[in-house]
Amino acid sequence: VQLQASGGGLVQAGDSLRLSCAVSGLNFRNYVMAWFRQAPGKERAFVATIHSNGRTTYYADSVKGRFTISRDNAEKTFYLQMNSLKPEDTAVYYCALRHRLRLPTTTGDYDYWGQGTQVTVSS
Repeated sequence: VQLQASGGGLVQAGDSLRLSCAVSGLNFRNYVMAWFRQAPGKERAFVATIHSNGRTTYYADSVKGRFTISRDNAEKTFYLQMNSLKPEDTAVYYCALRHRLRLPTTTGDYDYWGQGTQVTVSS
């Protein structure tokens, strides 16, 4: 199983970025997808998740209304559209998968993780 995250970069406050996570090696439709982030000196934090049905989504309060998670089952890729970026969004962003039938024991309980992509937002 491979998760390849991409799309990070250096932007200014107010700009937008779209992160992508390309997945291979499993039945994409059976998995819940999520994005997490880890800022320097902080623990990894939940950002957003999308159910295997492609319709049910949840967001951290800090990104609600600015970020949108989506998935393309045909392309086996999911995305995080990030608008109105703020300096506090600066972090390494990780994509993750969990099988839809497995109940997580913690918020960060996912089966597979990508390598991370750096997002830096300057003020």
